[in-house]
Amino acid sequence: MNRPPDFDRLAGLYRWMEMASFGPWLWWCRCAFLANLGTCHRALILGDGDGRFTARLLRSNSYLHVDAVDASPAMLQALARRAPPHADRLRTHLADARCWLPDAPHAAQPYDLVITHFFLDCLTSLEVRALATTLRPTLSPSALWVVSEFSVPPNWYGRLVARPVVQGLYLAFGWLTGLTVRALPDHPSALSASGFTLHARRTWLAGLLVSELWSATPPIRS
Repeated sequence: MNRPPDFDRLAGLYRWMEMASFGPWLWWCRCAFLANLGTCHRALILGDGDGRFTARLLRSNSYLHVDAVDASPAMLQALARRAPPHADRLRTHLADARCWLPDAPHAAQPYDLVITHFFLDCLTSLEVRALATTLRPTLSPSALWVVSEFSVPPNWYGRLVARPVVQGLYLAFGWLTGLTVRALPDHPSALSASGFTLHARRTWLAGLLVSELWSATPPIRS
């Protein structure tokens, strides 16, 4: 297993880099299913960057308790600065999410929500499947998993626009953070193979960005 990328140097610039490159689209992608999360009580958020979405989620759901996992101390510090009004409902964990597990007392209270916004693209397909398989026993039977990611649609736009954009992002973040992954994982196949079901999907920028709502509930078969 490779070392996780080092996002510390980007913590203070993350929001402005995002706005300069994609404007509000990444934020809209993150918030696509926010209205579906109002009844959740325990959330696991992996690699939320500077914590803007975590803080927003805590504001929108006053019953929610969050475990936020990130390998970057600076990103977790940025989250802590954004969440003081809700600090009693937030626990941060400095760890590599690929090998992190909740401690025993909290494992008895399963998560009913997992959030991975622009995080799975830092993993390989095998790592996504391993992560999903590891997390599955810690989730409630009806748990939701929200995924926001880049995508390369199978058309001319994907070949001529989306693929070069994604390749450029991997080169940039490889140089800035040491990220060794160079291609998007097949996260839909990995999640499906681990027993998750896709319930809803939205796209932006002609399919370059996707937001998905998955569930641990198996599909109903006729």
